Amino acid sequence: MREVARLAGVSVGTVSNVLNRPDQVKDATVERVREAIAELGYVPNAAARQLRAGQSTTVALVVLDVSNPFFTDVARGAEARAEEAGLTITLANSDESSERERKHLEQFETQRVAGVLLVPTADAADAVAGLREQGIPVVLVDRGAADATVASVAVDDVVGGRLAAAHLLDGGRRRLAFVGGPRGIHQVADRFEGAAQAVEAVDGATLVRIETEALTLEEGMRIGAVVREKVRAGEVDAVFAANDLLAIGVQQALLSGAEPVKIPGDVALVGYDDISFAAAAVVPISSVRQPRRQIGSTAVDLLLAERDKRPDATREHVLFQPELVTRASSLAP
Repeated sequence: MREVARLAGVSVGTVSNVLNRPDQVKDATVERVREAIAELGYVPNAAARQLRAGQSTTVALVVLDVSNPFFTDVARGAEARAEEAGLTITLANSDESSERERKHLEQFETQRVAGVLLVPTADAADAVAGLREQGIPVVLVDRGAADATVASVAVDDVVGGRLAAAHLLDGGRRRLAFVGGPRGIHQVADRFEGAAQAVEAVDGATLVRIETEALTLEEGMRIGAVVREKVRAGEVDAVFAANDLLAIGVQQALLSGAEPVKIPGDVALVGYDDISFAAAAVVPISSVRQPRRQIGSTAVDLLLAERDKRPDATREHVLFQPELVTRASSLAP
């Protein structure tokens, strides 16, 4: 800034005003300073400015799987709302690993970010408490908070699981399989619980759990080979996948090979999240829809509200209701 001031023939304070409050500087002076900035290639050091001001404008968003379009849409909703508030979103991927999540959170703590939006892998209570002790507000995303003093935004996944399984049961299916894992991910556990409630209410209906190592397309394809054999053996006539990536992978496995399984003739299929790829699948996949972008924007709103709250004050816990979208994959036989 001193070099810019020297070249433009003004004070350092004038350069600062041009950068931050140009309306308070004469047009001719603004033009002269901007010409000096362009000539020198000067770029303001945002980190230094934030350090001097004692306040960051960066918000960290930590998700389970950055390749999952569900989290992409959540991030887009958060980014749009953050931009309105003069904030920037930094995206981090835990890859469903508690260790990677811990490292990300430690890094964001050292950077003194303005806040953290966290889609937790499991029980993140200790990590959340550590961030808040450093004055960094945290909002849990896609997961309700057990602690009333931690804000959260989520979808009622128990209801979502019940909707999916009830739809399959109403279509005459009785031998259901739930595909999803690891068990430690609360969203997966809640979706299974809802499905189990629906199955328990119907005489003669059964539910088998087929656990996956991750919530990815590749895992869906791998576990789909297991599902295919169970369908051929008459053990399964409907599949409820914990998310759409798994559902798409399962479908690819069922439809492959010399003797493909018919969907929905031999087996019905329902996913979760209603990402765009579900509707575009070879057999369009029924899915439980979540308000993805609204989840992201609401998370930022809750984070902004943290500025005026005491650490021990009760926070808001927003719980959206899911919606079932039916397509060809789950038609009644």
